[in-house]
Amino acid sequence: RYWMNLTPSDIMWNTSDTGWAKSAWGSVFAPWICGSCVFVHNMPQFKPEVIAETLSRYPITTFCTAPTAFRMLVQHDVSRYNFLSLKHCVTGGEALNPEVFEKWKIQTGLDIHEGYGQTETVTVCANMKGMKIKPGSLGRAVPPYDVQIVDDHGAVVPAGEEGTIAVRVQPTRPFCLFSGYL
Repeated sequence: RYWMNLTPSDIMWNTSDTGWAKSAWGSVFAPWICGSCVFVHNMPQFKPEVIAETLSRYPITTFCTAPTAFRMLVQHDVSRYNFLSLKHCVTGGEALNPEVFEKWKIQTGLDIHEGYGQTETVTVCANMKGMKIKPGSLGRAVPPYDVQIVDDHGAVVPAGEEGTIAVRVQPTRPFCLFSGYL
């Protein structure tokens, strides 16, 4: 809800392969919870021209693909296509290059909302709709997570300093945090 910004009137297309957890929570659970339609396209190999044609042809409102795929799309120059319905783009799985972010914005007029999470966490932090996006930043913590950047001893580091992403699990463990394998 917070990162994908889905509503019952949206059509979500997530290009993630079904072997990844991102497919489950980006193509099934998040749209299902929000009442959105899911667009499915059988694409054995990623081809930027097929992606661009599909976004032009169908009323897809929300699009999610990997940063590498966005890079391939801007290299293909999607400015010659008309994405009439597209209004929200999200990405995750690897770092989004700030140059790709800028080229996508120039070519489509749309921002790419980057998110960070893992199979065991779902989205932990993201650049959510309505936020001012700082390219190269993972944005802010997504509810219900309390996220801090900490040093090697677990102490919160000052703003602007490097550290490790940490999720608070005390006094209450977030309900969506994976608890273990059986």
